[in-house]
Amino acid sequence: MDKFTTLTGIAAPMPLVNIDTDMIIPKQFLKTIKRSGLGVNLFDEMRYTQDGKEIPDFVLNQPAYRSAEILVAGDNFGCGSSREHAPWALLDFGIRCVISTSFADIFYNNCFKNGILPIVMPQDVVDALMADARKGANARITVDLPSQTVTTSDGKVFAFEVDSHRKHCLINGLDDIGLTMEKAASIAAYEAKAATLRPWA
Repeated sequence: MDKFTTLTGIAAPMPLVNIDTDMIIPKQFLKTIKRSGLGVNLFDEMRYTQDGKEIPDFVLNQPAYRSAEILVAGDNFGCGSSREHAPWALLDFGIRCVISTSFADIFYNNCFKNGILPIVMPQDVVDALMADARKGANARITVDLPSQTVTTSDGKVFAFEVDSHRKHCLINGLDDIGLTMEKAASIAAYEAKAATLRPWA
């Protein structure tokens, strides 16, 4: 998993509330178990017409936001059914951070496990970040995980809270497997001892 420390990038404004996981990645794209290749279908039903043409008004189809790395979204982002494909699709598109007033629990947890930082902010702060994001590609927002701050393009700084363990994992690029491998020496010692005590096993 890629490390997350400081990110300065284009933020796309998505003020819709209750963006659910089926909107993020529709069910017909869940057949794969690969984490790559889903970005093209991110927000598929909002991005494309039924015959596959881009919908120009959708934010990620607009030239200023095609390379967005941050989403500033409406309340209750990631609600709906549980599907890890949702953060996979966001990450494959290039989104590393989502800012909202609230997230669905399962989606929120899945983000951390896949290298995406979900940030919960009060409504007035999200409104300020949304307004900044609407300025387009020249208005870049900086997300600093070590200092737990978000800085707007004009220098306004907002602090956010994040669980210390999850922060540690993101900064060091540790998913569940990575966390386990941090204990590799202890695991090897246990296995060696177990082999001595129970050679028949």
